[in-house]
Amino acid sequence: MAVVFDTNVLISATLFAASKPSLAVRWAAANDLIQASTTTLAELTLTMERPKFDRYVSRSARREFVALIYATIQMVDIRRSVGACRDPNDDRFLDVAVNGGARFVVSGDADLLALNPFEGIAIVTPSDYLAWIDS
Repeated sequence: MAVVFDTNVLISATLFAASKPSLAVRWAAANDLIQASTTTLAELTLTMERPKFDRYVSRSARREFVALIYATIQMVDIRRSVGACRDPNDDRFLDVAVNGGARFVVSGDADLLALNPFEGIAIVTPSDYLAWIDS
């Protein structure tokens, strides 16, 4: 099953090892297919370099996490762009999900969550994703 994580969920997973985002990402990496695009990976890479995260996790640990994501994801070519979200920057995650045939977009972003479901794709919080896999 394919799943798309927004950047904030991936960052939370890195910064807080026992968090719901971390559990969701670890589950997906082991059991599902995480999808991303060059655009979403570039955003993740740039965001993880921000010094404001140094107090939570070392830069080298964040780089290792990004390398793990690069090694485990399926790259999705964006052939059809979506323009559905109140925040156009969030459309990039819908683009991946629609073009990759994902079942879930996992996000904590209200602009994305407000679209649930979108073209048959569930847009859920990390907690809701974990609840679904436990059912």
